[in-house]
Amino acid sequence: MKYMLLMQFSAKDLDIPKVGEWPIEDVRIHVGYMRDLNAELAATGELVDAQGLAMPETARIVRAGGGGEPVVSDGPFAETKEWVAGWWIVDCGAESRAVEIAARVSAAPGPGGRPLDMPIEVRRVMSEPPIEV
Repeated sequence: MKYMLLMQFSAKDLDIPKVGEWPIEDVRIHVGYMRDLNAELAATGELVDAQGLAMPETARIVRAGGGGEPVVSDGPFAETKEWVAGWWIVDCGAESRAVEIAARVSAAPGPGGRPLDMPIEVRRVMSEPPIEV
């Protein structure tokens, strides 16, 4: 079964500086941790994809306007100041394994090596329902 692990942040709960403001050695340690975890998951065959996202001020919400033309606004969720910082798609045998991986992601080191303990949402990826022809 595939699961999506969503790394989430909220401006009101974020008590650390943005990654671009961390000391360079802390950034190296954090990125090294994530690379090592991804390599381990790839070696076990569980990693499908993992990506980090740019900061939320670069996000745009797009809707189809009249005639299908794009209508673009700032996003995401500008009024709540919450955002997804990155994701993993993992393919593992049970939800309990996806939760275990999410806990390891949550513990990634931040400034000073302190674990970030960031919230990671675990959601099963839906499969297409059977369609009778």
